[in-house]
Amino acid sequence: MGFNFENLDVYNEAVDFVNDVYSLTKAFPKDEMFGLTSQLRRAAVSIPLNISEGSARSKKDFSRFIDIARGSIFECVAALRISLKQCYLDQKKFVDLEDKLTDLSKMLSGLKNSMSR
Repeated sequence: MGFNFENLDVYNEAVDFVNDVYSLTKAFPKDEMFGLTSQLRRAAVSIPLNISEGSARSKKDFSRFIDIARGSIFECVAALRISLKQCYLDQKKFVDLEDKLTDLSKMLSGLKNSMSR
């Protein structure tokens, strides 16, 4: 049967992004486990969690959860930029992940706009 949010492309892309983040952060230094690794993982996980939770609410509430998910996207961009500056990932990987976040942000904006029609 499944849940309606599981049919949303943005939700599935967000889950894929979480997998990318977990794979990336496995190689981060151990002394970042409770710092950048944890922060980046929590921000990434927050994206699909807010989409799924918001989908069970009213349109007004869902819109707010979409805004929260977008905030988590911005947090991920900042955490990835810091990771790049610390040489925990290379420029190519940074650009790839940033592009995915840009796409997710656009998809969330589109979802929010479609709800107001």
